[in-house]
Amino acid sequence: MKRYAGTLALVVVFACESHCYGQCLVQGRVSLPASPPSIATPSRYAGQVGEIAPPDPPAAVVYLEGSFPTSVASSPLVTNQVLQSGMQFRPALLPVQVGTVVKFPNGDDFYHSVFSYSKAKRFDLGRYRKEDRPPPTVVFDKPGVVKLYCEIHQHMRGVVLVLETPYFTRTTNNIYELPNLPAGNYMLKAWMDEKHVVEKPVTLQPGRPEHVDFDLR
Repeated sequence: MKRYAGTLALVVVFACESHCYGQCLVQGRVSLPASPPSIATPSRYAGQVGEIAPPDPPAAVVYLEGSFPTSVASSPLVTNQVLQSGMQFRPALLPVQVGTVVKFPNGDDFYHSVFSYSKAKRFDLGRYRKEDRPPPTVVFDKPGVVKLYCEIHQHMRGVVLVLETPYFTRTTNNIYELPNLPAGNYMLKAWMDEKHVVEKPVTLQPGRPEHVDFDLR
């Protein structure tokens, strides 16, 4: 009987921890600037296949910061990618956790040459084509803002935002949702670039979704 009672207590504790630490939700809307005008294809690109496609619409990264319970403070890292397509980086803004590997495949029918001089990650992938396999990869091992450029196409711009928190998402049509968050008091941040960052304190409780809007215009 005592053994059964002890087992039951462990089950109750485990269920409580799972419920308390992994069932919180925060969602909302991020007001962003209008899309920039499309760039006309410069004459120096004549002879290349295709034209400059419209860039991705403005997006923001929403992420949670604070002291998280040890049992849920880490998440498995997955390989992400930034595709070069239509002479644009896609996505133009990619959030990743520290230690993430990112692939840089070339989806166009001509050379690209991706590089960054950012303090958080400096690299130069050199010139490569769609046919070159496998696509080059970069490990983002320090937190910070990594700005992406192409040595061949000077208009191309992209950002990899490297975060220490495992809780983040990128907006879609100005909407975001962060599920499976731990309960507690934290700081919720919305990031579009270094000049457009807003933070708000949040108190997360299981079974009680929080709605938080941001204005980054």
